[in-house]
Amino acid sequence: QVQLVESGGGLVQAGASLRLSCIVTGDKEHTYSVGWFRQAPGKEREFVARLSWFSGDAVSADSLKGRFVTWRDFASNIIYLQMNSLKPEDTSVYYCAAGSNFSSKSREYVHWGQGTQVTVSS
Repeated sequence: QVQLVESGGGLVQAGASLRLSCIVTGDKEHTYSVGWFRQAPGKEREFVARLSWFSGDAVSADSLKGRFVTWRDFASNIIYLQMNSLKPEDTSVYYCAAGSNFSSKSREYVHWGQGTQVTVSS
């Protein structure tokens, strides 16, 4: 079973940057895609970014391109999400997830981390 652990969240001011980490361990034979999602209280889960585990090819949500980018460190098996120019509306719990399909839909992912809180003050 694949296991994922997110870290790196915190409280920052608008305009600051954060880098989240997702440590991927366990049997990764069926892991093709690692996705980042976020969910604020009372709101639906939102796609943030995704990448191919094997190639590292990545894509971010259209609304976040230019500010958010994800990549894989092949030596450490750590997935990073760099978040720049943070805005109060970015405040959410951020999750990483693993699945067998390269998809932006949360239902395509079956293994999830515990989430890490990102809070951006105005």
